Amino acid sequence: MRRLSLATLTLAMAATAAVAVSPVGADGAPAPTLNAVTLDAATIPDLQARMAKGSLTAVRLTEAYLGRIHELEPKVHSIVFLDPTALSQARASDERRRSGRVLGPLDGIPVLLKDNIDTRDLPTTAGSRALLAAKPRRDAPLVHKLRDAGAVILGKTNLSEWANFRSTKSTSGWSGVGGQTNNPYVLDRNPCGSSSGSAVAVAASLAQVSIGTETDGSIVCPGGVNGIVGIKPTLGVVDGDGIVPISHEQDTAGPFARHVVDAAITLSVLAGKDYVPNATSLRGKRIGVWAMADIDAGVDKVMQHTVDTLRQAGATIVDVVPANQDEIGADELPALLTEFKHDLNAYLAMRPGVPQTLADLITFNRRDPVELSKFGQELFEQAQAAPPVTDPTYRQQRATATDLARRSIDDLIAADRLDAIIAPTNGPAWLTDYATGDVDLIGSSTPAAVAGYPDITVPAGFAGALPIGVSFMAGRNADARLIGLASAFERVSNARRAPTFLPTTP
Repeated sequence: MRRLSLATLTLAMAATAAVAVSPVGADGAPAPTLNAVTLDAATIPDLQARMAKGSLTAVRLTEAYLGRIHELEPKVHSIVFLDPTALSQARASDERRRSGRVLGPLDGIPVLLKDNIDTRDLPTTAGSRALLAAKPRRDAPLVHKLRDAGAVILGKTNLSEWANFRSTKSTSGWSGVGGQTNNPYVLDRNPCGSSSGSAVAVAASLAQVSIGTETDGSIVCPGGVNGIVGIKPTLGVVDGDGIVPISHEQDTAGPFARHVVDAAITLSVLAGKDYVPNATSLRGKRIGVWAMADIDAGVDKVMQHTVDTLRQAGATIVDVVPANQDEIGADELPALLTEFKHDLNAYLAMRPGVPQTLADLITFNRRDPVELSKFGQELFEQAQAAPPVTDPTYRQQRATATDLARRSIDDLIAADRLDAIIAPTNGPAWLTDYATGDVDLIGSSTPAAVAGYPDITVPAGFAGALPIGVSFMAGRNADARLIGLASAFERVSNARRAPTFLPTTP
């Protein structure tokens, strides 16, 4: 099935399809647009201040983003479903503001959701044509929280199909429902995944913030590759119900934004706890640097500049190497295979009208003309053959992986009295090529992912035209401290610049 055009955004296969929203005002006149530079630079506090003064409305802001979507979506292919009620949501926000009932900092702010997060009024497909036939019965709890906070749900974003857990040779950003999402900095480069569309849409200023999910790297890698902030919170900080799963031991949702403060505001709504950073100084902070040197010369240069910036801001730098990374990886995958089969079957049982088991999905993919057109389903088949969650070998693998991952972070922080550990988030985005699949060589996400610990990526620089992020990691429930450090680094580094949608780069 071809990639959906935003000119006719409709799905014949969906029971009730999302439709395109034309970028015009309520009176049919061309929509008032905010300057693209303003959208890129404005923070949620900036926008709320303008709305409080009456110089901006939620409707005008939503129209501006819809205009950007119609202008740029044909280049980046990041959105699969637009919500036809977006403007009515924005009007409701403006009515609340006029009557003095503002619901909080997300009231009237346009948000996009990764298409593996359940929504009652829009399809939730995880990128698979197998899930197009019926929508979920209810919103995921995190969607409830966004709606209750007054956020304007613009729609759903493309992802690496099944959150990149279908094939060992997959290409990030591709799904049978949404086609291929492109990197907004250089369009023939990969956006990483699996939260590909959520990251690309925010980088391209198609929404103020978006929500992604991560099992291992699926927030921080696309965040880094697309030059934005991504927060993978401590496991359990955000309610994970109503999200198409890989593993209850590692899965979490988290926000993307162009600014740390916006990501923190969004996380605060999702978590029901204040994570908005106070003014934090880097002076006197002890930062462990896991440089991962010699993987890529461009990354090495960015990391050296990052270290220099931290030192100039008064931080103490300690070189570190987390232990047992090969052992963690060796146990993580087999554990995930068992958890995926168990957790996915439980999720599908709550979705009438779609395949009810992993085995059914494998059969669907073999018969579908699109699903196996780019790569296979080796991970599906391995998961189907994996032992149950009661198996002693599985239990040992999970216990070992989690224990080693936690110790690899906790021991360093305790031994060197560290406030955080940093590492490169990503290498330069690779050419999208279905013959070779993904070629990301940076594996810094794994310790925090397997441990269930927080990991935040912040723009740190560029390798040529391609963004490089730096990840801040620490122990369980250190989210607030890391957000403060990430905000302080963002302030002194000022590394982000907006994408220019180059067709290619040497």
